Amino acid sequence: MSIRELIKEKKFVVTAELAPPKGTDFNKAYDLACRMADFTDAINITEGQSATMRMNSLALSHLLHERNIETIMQLTCRDQNRIALQSALISACSLGIKNVLCVTGDHVKLGDHQEAKQVFDLDSVSLLQAVNSLNGGYDMKGNPLLGATDLCAGAVINPTADPIEPQLIKMKRKIKAGAQFFQTQPVFSAKLLRPVLEIAHSMGIPVLMGVLVLSSAKMANNFNEKSGIRVPEDILEQLNNSSDPKKTGAEIAARLIDEARAMCQGVHLMGISKADVLQSVVSK
Repeated sequence: MSIRELIKEKKFVVTAELAPPKGTDFNKAYDLACRMADFTDAINITEGQSATMRMNSLALSHLLHERNIETIMQLTCRDQNRIALQSALISACSLGIKNVLCVTGDHVKLGDHQEAKQVFDLDSVSLLQAVNSLNGGYDMKGNPLLGATDLCAGAVINPTADPIEPQLIKMKRKIKAGAQFFQTQPVFSAKLLRPVLEIAHSMGIPVLMGVLVLSSAKMANNFNEKSGIRVPEDILEQLNNSSDPKKTGAEIAARLIDEARAMCQGVHLMGISKADVLQSVVSK
């Protein structure tokens, strides 16, 4: 079933994140995608994650779609202007891709081409508006299309942001712009979802809680220091005191997934390349 169909039928949706290869050989990515497809409903194909140059999301999404794997193509505002972004959306739909996640994109200072120029002609809200317009048969200037797109557009929110109010304001704007689902940044305390879910439920939009499988206290501390994503002190303490941090991290993730099942419509798994670990966490 497609993401749109799963959402409509109120199914619990599981997605996971996959980065394209840095080069033309996509065999490892395909092997991992095949294993991830056994326990997910769709696979997010990242676009220039951490501002690192890789095969673009459109290419890998198409290659996997040809092999009957449901994907969510990420599209970032960092690297292309509105002409190229609309062209990518039309191209994706023409190639059979059904889902797109509209994101701003990480700053180039995080990546491997720090001298690159950033575009940001659109932001994530106006990119959602572009998808909505193309789905209606018109480009952003109101010019008619020879064939409309039919894309299920998603957006991102960070429930751990402090203060949270700017995120909630932007969430409402994204919904009005056409967002049909949300995936959150990693959440390590499900109660942080409550203000997000209040808005989502009132506006009839599903939320997939982001779950990151931590493998060490060092990894958790790095998130606190660099990403703006908060890992609570009790989680850090569990990892620091554990004789097997990887196992503890998986147990924490499994508990969060159980909590998500009672609160929202799905989970989005991220930040780990071993499909067997992800599968064990989902199945616990």
